[in-house]
Amino acid sequence: MLFEVDALCKRFGQIVALSDVSFQVRAGEVLGLIGPNGAGKSTLFECLGGVLPSDSGTVRAGGRPVGTRERPSLLFYVPDGIVPWPAQSVRWALDFTIGFFGDRPALRDEVPALRDEVTDQLDLRPLLRQPIGTLSKGQRKRVLLAIGLLTPQPALLIDEPFEGLDLRQSRDIAAALRSHAARGRTLFLSIHQITDAARFCDRFVLLSGGRVCGEGTVQELAGLAEVRDGSRTYEDLEEVFLALT
Repeated sequence: MLFEVDALCKRFGQIVALSDVSFQVRAGEVLGLIGPNGAGKSTLFECLGGVLPSDSGTVRAGGRPVGTRERPSLLFYVPDGIVPWPAQSVRWALDFTIGFFGDRPALRDEVPALRDEVTDQLDLRPLLRQPIGTLSKGQRKRVLLAIGLLTPQPALLIDEPFEGLDLRQSRDIAAALRSHAARGRTLFLSIHQITDAARFCDRFVLLSGGRVCGEGTVQELAGLAEVRDGSRTYEDLEEVFLALT
């Protein structure tokens, strides 16, 4: 296990955005956070990433609490819908990301190769000279994903990784992300399209109304739904989600 979240809560006035949210994130897995719009997915990522303070709850790694100041060494959060450094070129953003996190002496020979790999995987070479503010939504998404993949943290939290991408691009991005997970990078992805999550993720955290309704593989969640229902079997993740939420 890479880290665990225990009883995380967040309120906005009288609105309960997150209520006693608890789950585990395993090293090297692709974990999907799925739920409808308004379920609390982005709020959860913002609390984990330190963008928002949580009201209560704990994040633990190796059995000890990991405070907000320590989390940047554990995880990197890639939000959805932002335009970082709009006046700067894509090449500048990628080089800045690498430089910001230092030379990483142990990886000094690997960083240029990783930059080239990510650039090609996400089809960014034709965009390297373009200012980020001039890019389309899908192009900006690919740049954000590249920035995340160039960071050194063991866990990458990505809010809506396939938003703004067409089918071919989504499949190419999924293959690129899977290749990084295969080398040990933990990917925690917030996805509202359950069919996308079912194709790509190893395990799932189901979130509805700010509460965790289930955690596990499709088979484990189906078993939970069958225990609750008692009258049918479940195989499809969409049906499982509807049964548990």
